[in-house]
Amino acid sequence: MERKVVVAGWGQITQPKELNKGAKDPMGLMTHASLKASEIMTSKKVLENLDGIMVVRIVSRNYSSPAKQLAQNLKATPEFTHVSQIGGNSPQMLINMAAGMIARNKLESILIAGAETYVQRDSNLKTIENALFKGVPKDYEGDDLKGSTSLENAHGIKHPMQGFPLFETALWAESGLDFQTYMMKIGTMWSEFSQVAAANPHAWSRTIKSPEEIITLSKNNRPVAFPYTKYMNSFVMVDQGAAIILMSEEKAKKYSSKEGQSVYFLGGGYAEDRQRFMIEKSDFTSSSPLESAVEKALTRSCISLENIDCFDLYSCFPSAVSIAKKMIKIEDNDPRPLTLTGGLGFFGGPGNNYSLHSVATLAQKISTGERSNGLITSLGWFMHKHAACIYGSTPSNGELQNYDIIDQKESLVGDEPIKIRDQYNGRGTIETYTIIYDRNHEPSMAILYGRTPDNFRFIARTQNDQDIFNQLTKKCMVGQKVNIAFDSSQNINIADLI
Repeated sequence: MERKVVVAGWGQITQPKELNKGAKDPMGLMTHASLKASEIMTSKKVLENLDGIMVVRIVSRNYSSPAKQLAQNLKATPEFTHVSQIGGNSPQMLINMAAGMIARNKLESILIAGAETYVQRDSNLKTIENALFKGVPKDYEGDDLKGSTSLENAHGIKHPMQGFPLFETALWAESGLDFQTYMMKIGTMWSEFSQVAAANPHAWSRTIKSPEEIITLSKNNRPVAFPYTKYMNSFVMVDQGAAIILMSEEKAKKYSSKEGQSVYFLGGGYAEDRQRFMIEKSDFTSSSPLESAVEKALTRSCISLENIDCFDLYSCFPSAVSIAKKMIKIEDNDPRPLTLTGGLGFFGGPGNNYSLHSVATLAQKISTGERSNGLITSLGWFMHKHAACIYGSTPSNGELQNYDIIDQKESLVGDEPIKIRDQYNGRGTIETYTIIYDRNHEPSMAILYGRTPDNFRFIARTQNDQDIFNQLTKKCMVGQKVNIAFDSSQNINIADLI
């Protein structure tokens, strides 16, 4: 008989920026969050008796065996340990995997933990310009560290803060709205996220931002990559950790404090885009794998979208939320919350681990009766890898046993990657674009993605010309024609607006 799976414990910790002495590293935060998770149950011995420990890949600090080290800290001797790959989808994937193992009677109790410490507390340390993956060793062999192609890197697209604005420009074009109206719509959504964060004791930023503050350039809100300001980006440089304990329903009853409602894992889904990289995508305003992951989670949970009480949509950037709403079919006037934490821009975006905080937050709300159930989505890299999970106060009749295995074997969905012209001379049509700014608020380059007349994809930079930058920001240039010429001296394509 298949076991029901319960989120039996959950804990979160946010380490204050002002803390100068006694600050914990990621391992310390994971240990602390795990202890907090055990406090929900009747005995702390639950940690010593864990059957499995899973750790979300830490990228701010390098540990050779983080799951085993965490086990030592907790005085646990699990028979199974595992560390995820890189990607914001990782917490939900681990939960899917752990739930499957419990449902299959392989294990009875599994701890899932993750943490990051990015705050630089020693003023003598040199600031690392690209700190996101500072804890990944140079000999790391995982292909999951790669989010963009060498061709994209050469043209200036390397990291999420440069890639997700491309989705936003395409969404702006699709909306048909003028720039100010569109930005106010996005700013209003983001302001609502800041309001949720302001009420969350675990949030990194608890200051409410108005839509005008979010979209208006200022000394503290510099342009990062068009059309995004600083306040529209993830807040990555945080110190945060979270942990949850999954158990079989039978095991959980042994440790239950009998306070609050039970929290059940009802079902999950995972999918990857065949069009892995931005340059391979045929459409910048949708996501087949996101749609697939959510459909799987709903079907397996035996719950309809209409009966979902709340959402926590992965919110690294506004475009990620907008595309998720579109794929899930959540209307703009839907009263259900889109975030439970405040999102990565205000709650905090601790490396790969954000959605574990979402689960801990939702579990608390279900336990207290504030929510009856909820859907959480998560993604890795540029809308490439997607995981979704549903949790609730009432167990479903769905089966969990092998879905995690099936999803891993049959993860790819969507169309095949579109064909690319690395070096191109001729006319093309703009599909989306962004402008990258330096820290002095000055534009450093504009990057275009487009199609050739024979339907190949190209990527190009424009000339470093203020008039061109002005044209791209004042009017939506998606659909406009450009002339492309390959520059062999820079090994990039150069685009001139027609």
